[in-house]
Amino acid sequence: MSAALEPLGDAFRRGVLDRLRARIAAERLDAALFLRPGNVRYLTGWDFHANERPMGVLVRLDTDRRELLVPDLERENAAQAALFRVETYEEYPGEVPAELWMCRRAAGLRLAVDALDASLLRACEGEVRELRLVDLAAPLRARKTPEELALVREAARFADLCLERLLAQAGAIVRDGGTELDLLADCTGHARQALEASHGARFAGTRLAITASVHSGPRAALPHGATSLKRPEAGETLIAGIGACLGGYHAESGATLFLGDLTPEQARVAHAMERSDRAAQEALKPGTPCHEVNRRAMEPLREAGLGEAIRHRIGHAMGVEGHEGPWLAPGDPTPVEPAMVFSSEPGVYRPGRDGFRTINTLIASEAGTEVPSRFLAAHPIERRVVALA
Repeated sequence: MSAALEPLGDAFRRGVLDRLRARIAAERLDAALFLRPGNVRYLTGWDFHANERPMGVLVRLDTDRRELLVPDLERENAAQAALFRVETYEEYPGEVPAELWMCRRAAGLRLAVDALDASLLRACEGEVRELRLVDLAAPLRARKTPEELALVREAARFADLCLERLLAQAGAIVRDGGTELDLLADCTGHARQALEASHGARFAGTRLAITASVHSGPRAALPHGATSLKRPEAGETLIAGIGACLGGYHAESGATLFLGDLTPEQARVAHAMERSDRAAQEALKPGTPCHEVNRRAMEPLREAGLGEAIRHRIGHAMGVEGHEGPWLAPGDPTPVEPAMVFSSEPGVYRPGRDGFRTINTLIASEAGTEVPSRFLAAHPIERRVVALA
């Protein structure tokens, strides 16, 4: 299956642009300007480095011309986006702010803008007939096409591969005095090499990456703990969170390993987290509000007396960005739809003591939740023990 995968090409982008133009018309607008880097990547397929210089895409209904708006130093790089006419501004910050220059290109039109600095709002409103702050690309990005889902599934396979390597090699590395950074370098290097060998030539020019964090013991109680020179020790938990990106599309897998042995208390927490992940999968049904998925997923942790150790939501959507909306979190009423992709990340964090987190990539469907991440299913809790003797 992986050998048949190809980067998303012009046919995919044309389909996206057709759906986008339909949304612009449905909103009774004339054009849309996209400034968020994730939207620019999604619409153009151009993998650029986001920095202080704004990049934009302008799509109008009164012409088939689609503009990619970039600083002049990106002129040649932006030409990779074959479906777009490249227009450039001189430099940032410039005498005229780049975003204002972009809005002027839609002068007199009813314009949607996905994001805009508040300091520029009044000036930009003065350039157009109507300015509406709304992200018309977000609903398109949220519900993936079959081609996008194929890339997500394959990315999840390499995130799993990173965990497989960690489980296989962690014991030897720790016994030899290795640190968290040593563990991280070994597993990510292995997975990245495999990713490049399998897809590097075909996907050249697109985003391919393996990112990860590994932290242990009391440091595992930090949800975003940085990987360090700490040497993991027997009796500790070891958290690994892995992100993989293929052709610009992201997936995640993650696990908590147990160093030397699995204590009864560790097993109790791990099984509660397993029930939390299962609850998220069962709740991820089309039509269910995202905040309700989060609420149901958290119930097993609270029932196990771990409510005070919850530090974050159960998950987030993924696609051209590793973290994007909708959010499986309080406050997000977005209904789940088929072909939406989310992470499921139950976590338990007890400062000064230990931490636990697992991650599965989930794909919502009418037939039931698909789980492309396979590491947790292939390695039951009792098999996530790293022998140190």
